[in-house]
Amino acid sequence: MTLFSHIKNKKTVHTFDFLLYNIFMKKIMVYGNNMKGNNGMGSRIYVCIDLKSFYASVECVERGLDTMTTNLVVADPDRSEKTICLAVSPAMKALGVKNRCRVFEIPKGIDYIMAQPRMQLYIDYSAKIYGIYLKYISKEDIHVYSIDEVFMDVTEYLSLYGMTAKELGVRIMQDIFDTVGIRATCGIGTNLYLAKIALDITAKHAKDFIGELDEESYKRTLWHHRPLTDFWRVGHGLAGRLAQAGIYDMAQIAEADEQILYDMIGIDAELLIDHAWGIEPVTIADIKKYKPRSSITSGQVLARDYEHEEGRLIVKEMADGMCLQLVEQGMVTDSVTIYINYSKEYSAAAGVPQSVRGSIMLPSATSSSKKMLPFISKLYDEVKDKNIPVRKINLIFNRLTDEAYRQVGLFDDDTDDDRENKLQHAVLDLKKKYGRDAVLKGMNLEKGATAIERNHQIGGHRSGN
Repeated sequence: MTLFSHIKNKKTVHTFDFLLYNIFMKKIMVYGNNMKGNNGMGSRIYVCIDLKSFYASVECVERGLDTMTTNLVVADPDRSEKTICLAVSPAMKALGVKNRCRVFEIPKGIDYIMAQPRMQLYIDYSAKIYGIYLKYISKEDIHVYSIDEVFMDVTEYLSLYGMTAKELGVRIMQDIFDTVGIRATCGIGTNLYLAKIALDITAKHAKDFIGELDEESYKRTLWHHRPLTDFWRVGHGLAGRLAQAGIYDMAQIAEADEQILYDMIGIDAELLIDHAWGIEPVTIADIKKYKPRSSITSGQVLARDYEHEEGRLIVKEMADGMCLQLVEQGMVTDSVTIYINYSKEYSAAAGVPQSVRGSIMLPSATSSSKKMLPFISKLYDEVKDKNIPVRKINLIFNRLTDEAYRQVGLFDDDTDDDRENKLQHAVLDLKKKYGRDAVLKGMNLEKGATAIERNHQIGGHRSGN
């Protein structure tokens, strides 16, 4: 089967960021005009830069230590040995210690430094490094993928600087090291997907930590690369399902009966097939144009198994904090979704799914915690099995709309709403001036409550402040 026959007369779904999944629909004409370079979108060159063992590298730099030779892990010493290491230094990786391992999995014979997470410090370093990128590339051509990884469309800059993409990548990597002391790796590709794969797979095996791919070199060098889990968006679950069909590499995906793939994994097959061929037409310009559906979410993995009533307390704390977010943003919602993950041990013993979800529509759009909490508590009770402990909770406020366009319910008391809204604004002002703990509710002081602890965290980890 030729590449053209694979894509002919089809609508395809593409993505590059999890938030963009199932958004970009492009017809065959995207591909048909020019099969070279970037599939009919003009020949473009992308650079993907990743900061090596970023959190661990920051901690080494702060201590005046060599990031490549120091044994260091970033993990919270106040938690149990089951806690996950947020990062391990390159020296630890060279000893066989895996990134994101748990503390007890580190071999006993290795001496190492355990650094307590300082998320605000890492954000500050990331911001400084972003400033380095802006010395070379306009923000319109940069997509920040994560705190330690960015993509840059360097197409228009190569002739300006009189450099190849590799030379520009080397220049930026060296500037990062000279400025903040952190080493980086670089992937170069003719589309965003290939730049990512060049970074994740090819660069790791290069002495200069730089990988380069176009569609032809991708097929020539990586079509038979194993395991499949080395490729972006191919997790162990998907790899296991593909293995059941006798598929173990990208070449076998490209050559497989497409209907089998659709039957096996659904619409995700579109993305998988295109990536098997090295195709990704979404550009950074597309990402910049994308306007995500408005919603806010909060989630936390609990430090232990929480019984039913304790779990409800956590949900109420989360909802209360999210209501303040709504007020701060001038938004309201009329739809709430909850996801609950049970304790693995108990859910397996009870023979029930490990996770459950549910949604509820509110009588009218609001940002009032007073109005929302009874409905959210009811949703929690309806969704969750009271006899199985909870370990993870995610809460989502959907369908956000501007407060100015709020539809007032027939029985809504505008005076009461205005009073609470003013109170919530006062709480926000106090928290901004005196810190997140400046105003607390009684439930925040109950046994098992986590709001105070989370007030000093970023992304579920210690902020370092």
